[in-house]
Amino acid sequence: MTQFSYAHNDTSQGERVTPTAEFNRPHICAEIQALRKNAFARGIPTADDETLCFLQTFLSAFKPRKILELGSAVGISAAFMSDICKQAQITTIERDEAFYNEALQNFSQLGLGGRVTPVFGDVAEEIQKLDGCFDFIFLDCAKAQYVKYLPRLKQLLNDGGCLLADDVLLYGWITGETEIPKKRKMLAQHVNEYVQAVTNDGQLSTTIINAGDGLALSVKL
Repeated sequence: MTQFSYAHNDTSQGERVTPTAEFNRPHICAEIQALRKNAFARGIPTADDETLCFLQTFLSAFKPRKILELGSAVGISAAFMSDICKQAQITTIERDEAFYNEALQNFSQLGLGGRVTPVFGDVAEEIQKLDGCFDFIFLDCAKAQYVKYLPRLKQLLNDGGCLLADDVLLYGWITGETEIPKKRKMLAQHVNEYVQAVTNDGQLSTTIINAGDGLALSVKL
């Protein structure tokens, strides 16, 4: 499998402990939770409870009909979003072939073949091929590339659509809560560039959310 530039370990207990973590527990159906536990046990990246809790609350209110996910891993978050937004069509992109193949199996097992469209390939290339616009984009792939993807993601987002980027506080490195390891300084710099870009973009209204490992929610004006 691909060696990720961002350290993905077992996030079942949270990637970063926040004061609200004990309250933010998502409601996850048994089938998806079983797949999620299996992924955690193997150190496969999947969103922690706080991130999923925010997704569940936000998507329940926003009710997007067309969703794009960047970074499928083994398909847990796409399946979770599909369970919340039962009328939505979801496109999810993954570059790691082993993850992609496992996601295919998981989507089939969950009966999501008609509602989730998995795409195998590099995000930078695949987003250039997409037609139409999306109501909601979940950005959860190579963190160092977030800021490079932003111009195209803005094009792919409907007016009033929302872009949610995960892991934007990086263990507290971005806020200065914890010291950045020397070998991660470039990664932290790129993530900080994304945070600065979305919070200073006149076409977006953005808030940074202190949940999980940090979320950036941007609305296209």
